[in-house]
Amino acid sequence: MRSCNKVSRILYKHLNDVCGIKSDPGSLTGMENYTFMSSTLPKNGSAKPCDYDMVVIGAGINGAGIARDAVGRGLSVLLCEKDDIAQHTSSASTKLIHGGLRYLEHYDFLLVRHALQEREVLLRAAPHVIWPLRFILPHHKALRPRWLIRLGLFLYDHIGGRRLLPGSHSVNLKEHVSGQSLKPEFTSGFEYSDCWVQDARLVTLNVMDAASRGCDVRVRTEVTDLTRKDGSWDIKLQDQLSQTESSVTARLVVNASGPWVEKTLGLDQAHDSQHGVRLVKGSHVVVPKLFDHPYTYIFQNADNRVLFAVPYETDYTLLGTTDVEVADEPGQEKIEQSEVDYICGAVSEYFNKPVSPESIVWHYSGVRPLYDDASENASTVTRDYKLDLDVRMNAPILSVYGGKITTYRKLAEQAVDMLRPQLGLLAEGWTANASLPGGDIPNADFEAYLGLQQANYPGLDEAIVTDYVRNYGTRVGHIIGSAHDTSGLGQHFGGPLYQAEVDYLVHHEWARTAEDILWRRSKKGLHVPPETAADLQAYLDVNYAFQQGHSTADS
Repeated sequence: MRSCNKVSRILYKHLNDVCGIKSDPGSLTGMENYTFMSSTLPKNGSAKPCDYDMVVIGAGINGAGIARDAVGRGLSVLLCEKDDIAQHTSSASTKLIHGGLRYLEHYDFLLVRHALQEREVLLRAAPHVIWPLRFILPHHKALRPRWLIRLGLFLYDHIGGRRLLPGSHSVNLKEHVSGQSLKPEFTSGFEYSDCWVQDARLVTLNVMDAASRGCDVRVRTEVTDLTRKDGSWDIKLQDQLSQTESSVTARLVVNASGPWVEKTLGLDQAHDSQHGVRLVKGSHVVVPKLFDHPYTYIFQNADNRVLFAVPYETDYTLLGTTDVEVADEPGQEKIEQSEVDYICGAVSEYFNKPVSPESIVWHYSGVRPLYDDASENASTVTRDYKLDLDVRMNAPILSVYGGKITTYRKLAEQAVDMLRPQLGLLAEGWTANASLPGGDIPNADFEAYLGLQQANYPGLDEAIVTDYVRNYGTRVGHIIGSAHDTSGLGQHFGGPLYQAEVDYLVHHEWARTAEDILWRRSKKGLHVPPETAADLQAYLDVNYAFQQGHSTADS
């Protein structure tokens, strides 16, 4: 255990750095996170005429955020994704918008500060897919002392300028409802605030907003070659559904391909990147709900990691995550038995009823492309990001290394700011006060808006209206239309899934397969019978001609 004196010295140093920031308090990082490979910038107007100002590779959260920010500043943008939107890392998170309480122990004060600031920005922008949670941290007497946890929570409450969420306090687990599910030796703990996010939907909303502002969005479209010219890029594309090939030109490229960032750079034979990523797999499991209250648990473990137990999809509990460094090609990662045993064993140290592997109803895994900071332990690798800008031959390419979903908006803003000199762009960032699609709920008061919509649709089951409003916010009318009861929603695929929602997701959110709909645009895969996937795919195959390369959604 670190000594009190060492903690105090490091706290003093880092907090002095944090409190001494002279930039805009909303800024995420300083210029230390920028890497320029050339100091020569192209002059305004020197670039050759191109199809696009910017091509963004990768429709995970970072690529989606950058495309949205850029097109909102007046740039012509093409966003390419070789698979589905948010198919990989961005849909495999613990689904939290949080500062990262455990990062304080690694003295990542700036990262925590800026993540906490963004937490409230995002909560206002998308109150339908992001909402507050209260966390319970049981005190484990054999691990961190109470004074250290209390100090960490004090910092967590104050270094981010918290305004919307309640602060932390101690709890008596012998009296608090959350204590009923825990072993009797856990008698005290702490309660604090963070937020939940429907991660894949957050990515899709960013893509939708970008498209509404003029971004050309192409899903299932892979970038197969990059050729740097004087002042521009030639970019070859392949539609993965039709196998047709095409090419476009752009003034600059943004490489936001996550786990494939180095592979994408390799398409440019002249690339000279000096940075790398470490691929760290995180796995989660879903079990029937372990407790009947709205609190989320954060559990300390003897290996200095933490695990979360989160109320999930009404009937379930989400447990995770793991940190396993991997060297294989990303995209096919699966949970290993050792991870299952780790998660079940770790949470069973706390719950009064052990969690067995046999109780798992679903699991998912994803690879986090963390910026390689040479940490020895995968769990201590920084969750901050690095933006690497190469402007050789007046043909910029910006590569994104690392990052976390909570800070994606600021990352995107900084990425476009870095590219302003290359484009002669005068427009400044605009997303801090802008709602995402469906998020323009009056006063960000979700409960009041939900009550209004339930009154507007009295013939529909309250659970269906709640589901639609929670997922689509003010766009709920695009799905329900003039329906007065469920018969007006079209074909019933089982559980809460109806044709009206399916058609909406195809036309407005680039859904192409049953998996897209059941596991990314929603989590209805947990709520429908086993035959639904095949029935849904058959419906899509009959009614939509995706195989002909139709890769864009309706406006």
